[in-house]
Amino acid sequence: QVQLGESGGGLVQAGSSLRLSCAASGRTFRSMGWFRQAPGKEREFVAGINWSGGGNTYYSDSVKGRFTISRGNAKNTVYLQMNSLKPEDTAVYYCVAGVGRNYDYWGQGTQVTVSS
Repeated sequence: QVQLGESGGGLVQAGSSLRLSCAASGRTFRSMGWFRQAPGKEREFVAGINWSGGGNTYYSDSVKGRFTISRGNAKNTVYLQMNSLKPEDTAVYYCVAGVGRNYDYWGQGTQVTVSS
């Protein structure tokens, strides 16, 4: 059974930093990443990393330069370092994992709230 568990969310002030963690289990994944969903908005891609090909990383324009996705030493572990947080980063952040071209599995989400 595939399981994804996120941690690290919380309430911070604008300009602060947070690091989200995700550990996945149950099978071997080709890629992992993060999506987020703000109140009243659609879920959006935040960042992704491929295990193959040298660990290529991908970011949405809204977080590029502020967020960094990385893999942990443990298998199927990924982090999202979020710096210079803005109120518009407030959302539920979901860890995702994929075995093919798409992300097939989703975590339950962790709340990130940035106050102004």
